[in-house]
Amino acid sequence: MPATRTRPAAALALVTALAAFGLGPAATPAAAATVPVGSGSYSDARPAGTSGPTTNTGAPVTPKVTPAAKDKPVPTNDWWSSLAFQRYGDNPYSTPMYGHPLTYQATAGGLEVGYPTSPAVVGEGRQYEYAHKRDLTLGLTGLNSPDTKADDWSDWTVTPYWSDGARTLRTTIGHGLPFVYAKGSGGNAQITTAAAPTVFSDQGNVLGISVAGHHYALFAPTGSDWTVAGSTVTAGLGAKDYFSLAVLPSTDALATFKKYAFSFVTGSQATWNYTGGTVKATYSLTTEAKEGTERGTLQALYRHQWLNTTDALSPYTYISPRGTMKVREATSFTTSQKASAVLPGLPKTNAVDTARLKGYLDQVANAPDPFNGYTDTYWTGKVLGQLAQLVPLADQIGETATRDKLLGLMKGRLQDWFTSGGANEFSYDKDWKTLTGYPASYGSDTELNDHHFHYSYYVYAAAIVAQYDQAWAADSAWGGMVKTLVRDAANPSRTDTAFPFLRGFDVYAGHSWASGHQGFAAGNNQESSSESTNLSAALVLWGSATGDTALRDLGTFLLTTESEAIAQYWFDADEQVFPSSFGHDTVGMVWGSGGAYATWWTANPEEIHGINALPVTGGSLHLGGEKAAIRRNIAEMERENGGPAVEWRDILWEFQSFADPAVAKSKWDAGNAGYTPEQGESKAHTYHWISTLDALGAPDATVTGDIPSSAVFTKGTVRTYAAHNYGATARTVTFSDGKTLSVPARSTATGTGTGGDPDPDPDPDPPTGNTFQLRTGGVLTTATGGTAGSDTIASAAGGNYDGTPHQPVVYEVRYVNGTLTPGAATAFRLQLDAGSAVGLGQQARISYDFTGDGTFDRTETYQYFATDPVAGWEEYAQSRGLRGATGTLGDLQGGTVRLEVWHAIGNGTAKLQTGTATSVLVIPYH
Repeated sequence: MPATRTRPAAALALVTALAAFGLGPAATPAAAATVPVGSGSYSDARPAGTSGPTTNTGAPVTPKVTPAAKDKPVPTNDWWSSLAFQRYGDNPYSTPMYGHPLTYQATAGGLEVGYPTSPAVVGEGRQYEYAHKRDLTLGLTGLNSPDTKADDWSDWTVTPYWSDGARTLRTTIGHGLPFVYAKGSGGNAQITTAAAPTVFSDQGNVLGISVAGHHYALFAPTGSDWTVAGSTVTAGLGAKDYFSLAVLPSTDALATFKKYAFSFVTGSQATWNYTGGTVKATYSLTTEAKEGTERGTLQALYRHQWLNTTDALSPYTYISPRGTMKVREATSFTTSQKASAVLPGLPKTNAVDTARLKGYLDQVANAPDPFNGYTDTYWTGKVLGQLAQLVPLADQIGETATRDKLLGLMKGRLQDWFTSGGANEFSYDKDWKTLTGYPASYGSDTELNDHHFHYSYYVYAAAIVAQYDQAWAADSAWGGMVKTLVRDAANPSRTDTAFPFLRGFDVYAGHSWASGHQGFAAGNNQESSSESTNLSAALVLWGSATGDTALRDLGTFLLTTESEAIAQYWFDADEQVFPSSFGHDTVGMVWGSGGAYATWWTANPEEIHGINALPVTGGSLHLGGEKAAIRRNIAEMERENGGPAVEWRDILWEFQSFADPAVAKSKWDAGNAGYTPEQGESKAHTYHWISTLDALGAPDATVTGDIPSSAVFTKGTVRTYAAHNYGATARTVTFSDGKTLSVPARSTATGTGTGGDPDPDPDPDPPTGNTFQLRTGGVLTTATGGTAGSDTIASAAGGNYDGTPHQPVVYEVRYVNGTLTPGAATAFRLQLDAGSAVGLGQQARISYDFTGDGTFDRTETYQYFATDPVAGWEEYAQSRGLRGATGTLGDLQGGTVRLEVWHAIGNGTAKLQTGTATSVLVIPYH
């Protein structure tokens, strides 16, 4: 749904509903009131007083499919969904369907076919469209069907079916197909043109005609002959039942198209693979030779596809609302793209003031009602997304109590929704094979809109929970319900009988569709492309956190593919898609027929420009790949708005930071005091986001890491590499420019990638100074290349030793000479793991003996660090704050430096990592 504060009824006049997309285990629901899934459940019946899919008059509606397809899950939210979802009771056929290059509409007499090549700019210049206009109708003589049903479908093709009792007609149409393939019985092949055609080639069973300036080839079985009588063209089929037509790029292409006229496409399938920072996808058609032995075909590639393929393309092209389509003479092609970056949150830098961030975090965590009274799927999801963004930030600054409070809020609300029978629940519809949350919103129930938008927030929040609590995310606990939501919205299985394959994600168009029924003259639509990619990023994070590489790689494929589509079709990044007559640099929504500078609920430029940026997360980094488009976008927003953003200033500041972080930071500095955050945002997240990118630079999409949860930032000539390691052991991430980064287990690391093991701590070392690694045996050393190990920190046995060492582990180095660096301070980062123990707090003290005489002249005791009860290393750093100190720093002359670590509180042991570059003490000396 559109992420809005309110949605006035008047907005519905603009354009309508928004969408969904579909995974996993769990069989078709049993005939029971409650279907258990791990610790959760859903219902197989809607709550009393609610509705499922209906017509526009409110009458219940079931899928409009043939008996052959009755048990096959219908992929609602597709480019052709109006064939199966009769939204309007007086139209049992379809609304216009935009396959590109051809457009279609089912009618009683067959299939209307058009090839719109001249855009119109309508709505006071706010929308461009290549609207469907019939050039001809493909049918059978006498056909007068009472309806049209969906008979079969595949990844991007569909077969509509007509029957009037005496005649039957099936056609296969699809994205990128210049052909329409037909099978009919009970009548002759009939083509009815919108105006009398001009014949430019007559070869008996092959006829070339021109209609309204467009050129078509008609193909009947060998031995047949086409007859032209005014606007009616017919051919007998004899003992055969097949014929086809094609739209030609030019009349001289007839010979090439004739070669493939009887190689009928019978199905389509996309496969994908993620390896080492690269996503490859292959798009394949299956064919059947109706005559002869030719099994090849022709297919037109969209811009987002041909920009990313090295496969040979023919000189033939077509016009489309997505820019030029280029034709390939083969049954398949492969694209290759650098994977879009995803992080669970931006990394830590010293640009963020800990106290200020804590204050902002407390505003959210301590709110009397963090969920603001929201009860429906969408607005509940928005708050879950807001809280999920804050968890890594609280963790970064050692505010573990706040982190755990936020996690608790998320778990509680997710568990409410994941349990049937309460005030909110998910309900399965066996007819439409979909899972809908109640209370529903924005037509997610009656029109099957927006499931991918709504559920993206639930999966994203669950992924953040899984990062910190793997037991919660187990299939036997709450992970099973998360996967059931994924199955509804982004199902990668084509054999799952309970949910359709990738419900709303159109693998050939490269993006999702929002309307469940597609019941518009302009085709289907998608407004908030960024809420679609929010689901893809959530799959990356969930799959990474739970070890489900198949789901992780699905998310990477979806995100990487849609990021290119967004750049081209929403932002016109290369300025090659929008018609020259359309005076805008962005569209708020993409339609099958074109695009609109609009939203569903407002004409406010801030929302039009912001709706395709929110929610801003670690899955939004792909937006930084098109910086010039962002600058044009912001400039237009300010022109249209009459000045900088006022209502959605935080979203637009963050959006601007993908291109110009310093400019965004200056706007934040000037305007952060007096604004109300967008309802899925918070001052904590916005402050951290803008400050961090100002320090690191904008995302650099030209370099990728060899795991999906990695990213690169560039400021001036300096690149900073970041990655989150979800694994239980440390690993080295290799980037496409040859740089490497060592990342501890279950941690985020950053560094400058100097080759080998860059410093994984985001806080820079003092301007000068020495770095000492810890070694088991009580040694501090500047040597590198140690063997990773650990020491055990003794239990506090229930006592309180805050500030007083108790059975500490001690590390020491002697005979140190160093000159104090003015203004510098001690720094450390210690990797700790309390396993599953709760209520533990580790504390550190650093002591300096300036001359080695046995008397410590300076001691620094730091606030203790509360570890979490999840296995995996956590980092304790000086940023926790100084608890107390004695003496003042001075030069070292043969001096001694000592580190002590103990339990300030708790009744259990913990481990302290040794022998690595990730557990170090940095002294402020050179």
